[in-house]
Amino acid sequence: MKKVLEFLKKEPMLTVSVLAAVISLFITPPTLERIKGLDWHTLGTLFMMLCVLEGFKQENIFRPIVRFSRHLTSMIILSMFLIFGVFFSSMFVTNDVSLIIFVPLTILLFRAGGKEAYILPVISMENIAAIRGSLLMPFGSPQNLFLFEQSKMSALYFMMHMAPLCVSSGILLILFLLVLYRKNLKEKIELNCGEVSGEWDKKDRPKRIGYLVLFLLIIFTIVSRTKYWPVAIAVVIVTIAILNAKLFLQVDYVLLVTFLCFFIFSSSVAANPAISAFLKKTVTGHEYWAVLILSQAISNVPATIVLYPFSESFAGLIYGADTAGLVSLIGSLASVINYRIYVREYPKNGGKFIKVFTLISWAFFIIVVIPGYLLSRWEF
Repeated sequence: MKKVLEFLKKEPMLTVSVLAAVISLFITPPTLERIKGLDWHTLGTLFMMLCVLEGFKQENIFRPIVRFSRHLTSMIILSMFLIFGVFFSSMFVTNDVSLIIFVPLTILLFRAGGKEAYILPVISMENIAAIRGSLLMPFGSPQNLFLFEQSKMSALYFMMHMAPLCVSSGILLILFLLVLYRKNLKEKIELNCGEVSGEWDKKDRPKRIGYLVLFLLIIFTIVSRTKYWPVAIAVVIVTIAILNAKLFLQVDYVLLVTFLCFFIFSSSVAANPAISAFLKKTVTGHEYWAVLILSQAISNVPATIVLYPFSESFAGLIYGADTAGLVSLIGSLASVINYRIYVREYPKNGGKFIKVFTLISWAFFIIVVIPGYLLSRWEF
């Protein structure tokens, strides 16, 4: 029981989602029809992504990028490389995975070069880059994946609507960097960290190729909206079982179960006429602000799932969800991951992280929140 409580303490979103799901079952008892109606497509796609991205991490797929970063000697160029490494990689491997790749690398490089004072502001900007870069692609973040699966639009049309937010965020990040290094734009860094990227084992080459092929299969499955997605899941499971069956033990099932629980909660609440009518009246026309506010309590992914059945503005919901992560640490699961990575290296600096993170994130949020709201009126 003690171990269970410790685990739930470490995973507050899971705890909240499980409690919400259990309570909702008393509000509206489950039926076979509602169980069948849960979004198994999104859950299956998310499972595939989590499996393959775990393979990416284990096989160090991004080793060439890590090796290249060691040769950059200008602080502003190195910081830009790291921040935009997160920005662009998050579009394809999701925002949390991009942070898992680049934040530890940032800490290692800056520590090795004697530039620890810049770690917090740069990883705070990497957090913004993960949130705002990932919004471009349907599979860049869990909430994008969920909403894209619900919509009937093409991937190209989706990207066209998200591009203004993405491009403007990239430009803002460059301006933030210039402010950070305003006192010395030519500041140098000398790296004496040796080999930080690890080596590729030749015998594991089939695994690396296999994971890349599976990743392309997943992207095709999402973009094409093929009705044969269960076949793709089967292919992923069988292939990984052959390549490395132990990988299944490392998959982030917490995120998967959190999704499932909030799907159950959302379905049960939507099936209750009184609650459904109240939420419909409250949320409709205010989707952008509703998801922004609710995300600060349960983060943007579950907030999106819960509010979707009561929303009429797809644009308001997705623009709000992709802005919510800038408000607070809880606003996005990616931000929580960033915090965890940092405090693992600097256990006594948790408060300092929150202070710097909040300052930089809010400076960005204040600039983008109103333009985001105005853009949300441009319906998909």
